[in-house]
Amino acid sequence: MTASVTPHAETPRAEIPHAEIPHAELSGPDSAAAGRRVFVPALEGMRGLAALGVVLTHVAFQTGANGIPVLGRVLGRFDMAVAVFFGLSGFLLWRPHAAAARGLGTAPTAGRYLLHRAARILPAYWVVVCAVLILLPTAAQSAGLRVWVSNLALLQVFVPLTLTDGLTQMWSLSVEVAFYLVLPLLAWAVMWLRGAAARWRAPVVLALGVISLSWNFLPVPTPDAIHADNWLPGYLPWFVAGMLLAELVEEGAVRPGLAGSQGWRIAGNPWVMWPLGLIAFLLAASDLAGPAGLERGAAWQYAMKMGLGALVGFGLLAPLVLGNRPHRWLRSRVAAAIGRWSYGIFIWHLAVLAMVFPVFGIVPFQRSFLHVLVLTVAFTVPLAAAGYALIEEPVRQWVRRRFG
Repeated sequence: MTASVTPHAETPRAEIPHAEIPHAELSGPDSAAAGRRVFVPALEGMRGLAALGVVLTHVAFQTGANGIPVLGRVLGRFDMAVAVFFGLSGFLLWRPHAAAARGLGTAPTAGRYLLHRAARILPAYWVVVCAVLILLPTAAQSAGLRVWVSNLALLQVFVPLTLTDGLTQMWSLSVEVAFYLVLPLLAWAVMWLRGAAARWRAPVVLALGVISLSWNFLPVPTPDAIHADNWLPGYLPWFVAGMLLAELVEEGAVRPGLAGSQGWRIAGNPWVMWPLGLIAFLLAASDLAGPAGLERGAAWQYAMKMGLGALVGFGLLAPLVLGNRPHRWLRSRVAAAIGRWSYGIFIWHLAVLAMVFPVFGIVPFQRSFLHVLVLTVAFTVPLAAAGYALIEEPVRQWVRRRFG
């Protein structure tokens, strides 16, 4: 049975490449001032690598490899890939609002924005839900009306006992969709910070992330088998990491002195920021971020994990959007392709993993890690590519043509 990952668990967290967030475009310090939009291929590549990290951590759990001393904790903590995905969502979806506040463009209306988000994530997601609940034996056996409705409506984190085999990872997509819905409200809340006052947006966004670290200390009432730390407020620090980067990029566009400062150069230097992200990742693999396995940690451990995850996301993404290095390996054709297919990799890989064991006669939790990893990737990637070509991209193009 696939793991339903909790915030404190060492086991994989069902991370998502988050609905193939809008293409990796940003307004850089030079191009924004000139009114041009610049594609950043390295963001696609980073998302692709994070998607493979998600597969790795789930395979580690299902094969029992996360029980290996030391190494197992590291493999299990690849669930931190979700911090990268949430950070990407925060950056790419918040950036139009950050730019608009500085007179560098207009943000989409809430209706258009939500339509494009729904069109991007729901069709492919519904196909997977139907396929799993009908065809995967262990899921079909428990697929009552409540399971169907909760999964189709992405309410798994609110309705008890509705995360089922092949779909347990979808809880994080539920959190992502909650962010989609809340983002226009957040944009409205800071809309008064415009023009010269826009320089205060970054401190306000940062304050939101810091305050959110206290979420798990609050006595939030929930039904049995539901945990409030699986809800959006607990994960806002990870989204805020990307939102903060969006504010910095757009502030640098109107304040060239900021973009040329020593702090900016440090934040854009991968030789500084990526080791910082690695240190945060390794600390998160310790008891600081919660005990190993499915045991739930203390509130302070949850807060530590959220804080460390924000550092991981910020550390990995900052050099890509603030620096000026080419990052050729993240811009390669292979990395770009995996990035395009990353949403499909996320939504299909646990269903594929659930079938790998019986089809190839492999016993779960018996340390066949590399064998299972290769098989899972080998079957998931073609499925993801087909889903992208036949469902995701055609729907996205149709919505653009029909609604603009």
